[in-house]
Amino acid sequence: MLVETTDLTKRYRGFTALDRCSLAVREGEIFGLLGPNGAGKTTLLRLLLGLIRPTAGAARVAGFECTMESLAVRAHTAYLPGEARLFRRMNGTQTLDFFSRLRPACRRDRAAEVARRLDLDCSRQVARMSTGMRQKLALAVVLATEAPLTILDEPTANLDPTARAEVLALVREARAAGRTVIFSSHVLSEVEETCDRVAIVRSGRLVHEQCIAALRRSHRITARLAGAWDAVPAHLEAHATLVAREEGRVVIESGESLAPLLGWLATLPLDEVQIEPVGLGGVYDRFHKASGWQAGEVTG
Repeated sequence: MLVETTDLTKRYRGFTALDRCSLAVREGEIFGLLGPNGAGKTTLLRLLLGLIRPTAGAARVAGFECTMESLAVRAHTAYLPGEARLFRRMNGTQTLDFFSRLRPACRRDRAAEVARRLDLDCSRQVARMSTGMRQKLALAVVLATEAPLTILDEPTANLDPTARAEVLALVREARAAGRTVIFSSHVLSEVEETCDRVAIVRSGRLVHEQCIAALRRSHRITARLAGAWDAVPAHLEAHATLVAREEGRVVIESGESLAPLLGWLATLPLDEVQIEPVGLGGVYDRFHKASGWQAGEVTG
């Protein structure tokens, strides 16, 4: 495992930001962190980088202990913080020059290519850039850095849909090159489209891990019945979970092949049936009763 945490905890006076978090991230995968603001995602990332010290527990990155060997951890990591700060008097080209000289792992030619793909005007002074342009410039630096681990904290914040899609493509290219990516986001569709696995964080606790490949095999079946029916047959219980049942209506979720269930459904007195993917939103809703959903985003 490239990243491992064991009971990682961070408490402040009267407040627990992260509570006994244990997770493992494999080499060459995109691992998503999903949760509203204040859930503990950024605290976890800062603990991994050794920027803050844990109250309890332990974490390792690339074999290095994150507190005692934090310099070695950061040498093996490219990090995009949630609010990247850049030198305002430099222009974009000077910024790329500076970071490529500061860190040899940051390839200057690759940084220029990322900036071009994100349609960034590097001749403009940072102080005169919009928030989205500064985000693109920071992404060009981070995604051009050849490190085993790339940590992206809300990488598509303030970007337009075209730039968001390009960032996701660049993240997948990083995985194809053998790099590991930890991807923290509020946007469910981005996580579902890009990540191999996702961890859902709530109130400082890791409450669920989900393999996206398994999620894509999951479906929700909503049926309206003209007559009575019995429970899900015993031989199908391993394939189906009864989610809701009320007069004339039943909701079932399937995590495997639909074929066995379709044969059984055909024997029921159906008035109407709807089959749809469960999706990451359905999984997220089990742990966070969404207070607000807009365009696939989680807000908190």
